[in-house]
Amino acid sequence: MSSVSRKQKIRMLVILFTLTYMVSYITRINYGAIVAELESIPGMTRNQLSLALTGSFITYGGGQIVSGIWGDRTSPRRLALAGLLITASMNLLLPFCTAAWQMLLVWGVNGFAQAFLWPPIVRLMTTLMDEAEYTKAAVTVSCGSSAGTVAVYLLSPPVIALFCWKAVFWFSAAAAGLMAVVWAGCAPDIPMAKAECKSEEKNVRGGGLFTPLMLGIMGAIILQGALRDGVTTWMPSYISETYHLSSLVSILTGVTLPLFGMACFQTASVLYRKLFCRPPFSAGVLFGAGALAALFLFLLSGQNAGVSVFFSALLTGCMHGVNLILICMVPPFFKERGNVSTVSGVLNACTYIGSAVSAYGIAGLSESLGWRFTLLTWFFIAAAGTILCFCCVSSWKKMFHAETVRR
Repeated sequence: MSSVSRKQKIRMLVILFTLTYMVSYITRINYGAIVAELESIPGMTRNQLSLALTGSFITYGGGQIVSGIWGDRTSPRRLALAGLLITASMNLLLPFCTAAWQMLLVWGVNGFAQAFLWPPIVRLMTTLMDEAEYTKAAVTVSCGSSAGTVAVYLLSPPVIALFCWKAVFWFSAAAAGLMAVVWAGCAPDIPMAKAECKSEEKNVRGGGLFTPLMLGIMGAIILQGALRDGVTTWMPSYISETYHLSSLVSILTGVTLPLFGMACFQTASVLYRKLFCRPPFSAGVLFGAGALAALFLFLLSGQNAGVSVFFSALLTGCMHGVNLILICMVPPFFKERGNVSTVSGVLNACTYIGSAVSAYGIAGLSESLGWRFTLLTWFFIAAAGTILCFCCVSSWKKMFHAETVRR
């Protein structure tokens, strides 16, 4: 294959994976994006509404492990297609739910279906692309999450104003259905190599995934998940209550968060490729920047809505950068062990352990102890993540020194 045709093929794959990942976010974070509007439903409290978010994060996190293992043993193309079809169905059903337990059930299934998307995409990229192509593609595909978030936060207010909150889920379902058709027609498939099976079995016996180093990285991922998704979900409610803005206006302020996320994806990529090379150190720098943002958010809370939105966006942007480094850049180091999809699924599952805790925990903290105490906990979480990442640096150097030098 000529270099030109290969570049074109890789470009088309990157576009396909980015669009798929974007749609996965549109059909998953739409509930959290408009939760401030859902609070107006008669008989629904914030804690009741947060149950569906918590359930979704739990099923998504558990599904990541299942999907990761399946992604190494089955067709990643068919696995992702199943995820798109199921999530389209759940988005269609959600508006018909009339009780909190029904929302919990439907959104829990949606979370599990969403887990069928990222690990297969990672396995396809690591198999079809070389190291340099993967690193660049991972940044672009990850930006799909921010693009999907921007679409939800930007379009939800006018959709709600013109129709109702239910239409947000119906439009999301249509996007997933269309993406399923495109994926079925364009996504490549890869065979399961016997060598990968042997390598994976060897790695599992050796316990390579669950070393103290990897457990430390998993802990850091849990903390970034708590901040990234917790702040993204509840920031509109915080802005609405603190500065007495309408729910639609506060939802619209959420657009700034993914925009900062895109910028931080690029910053994180530069930090990783040009300066630090080691994922734990790069993640520690970003965690530290996030801790400073959280501290300023706490100190300046209540003074100006724009300032609060800025530091909230900076905090979540830093967490998106941490996510890119630890979720996207760590799994390729396991390529020779033959369990890239499994590692990707396990690490991504850790994100949603934190997300599940924060979805319910932030709601409870803000209602019982107020937003200022809640903001202070964000600072301590980011500070803990900083310390944990830097503690992993020396162990990473010992475990992956040869691979890091080659990169």
